[in-house]
Amino acid sequence: MAFKPQSEEESALSEINITPLVDVMLVLVIILLVTAPLLTQSVQVKLPKTAETVADTQNQPLQLGIDAEGGITLNKISITDLPSLELNLKSELAKDAEIGVHLYADKAVVYAKVAEVMAAVQHSGISKIAFVTMEQ
Repeated sequence: MAFKPQSEEESALSEINITPLVDVMLVLVIILLVTAPLLTQSVQVKLPKTAETVADTQNQPLQLGIDAEGGITLNKISITDLPSLELNLKSELAKDAEIGVHLYADKAVVYAKVAEVMAAVQHSGISKIAFVTMEQ
């Protein structure tokens, strides 16, 4: 391939060929994608040993359950009606002002019953309530 001298009519080609640049960048991206997971898995760390901790059983939330027939239980003790539920919740609130309630309701229970129980919890003065569900 011989070079011929440029004549005055022909202008010099001044465009940059970016194809090699794109090829190099794609290779670098592939190398990064392959090596990144290997770097995170190869870190060896010696963790310090600590003493085993015990959960605080005094501040455990109250377990409030509603079964399929509409029966109410508070910490596995059967409650007959909503006013007695409110009284029990108020006495528990007097013992611990930061007490919470975990509400377990059967999926067959009518929503109106759940709403009544939630209203009783609110009337007793307890503001922390959590709904507990089961994974399938």
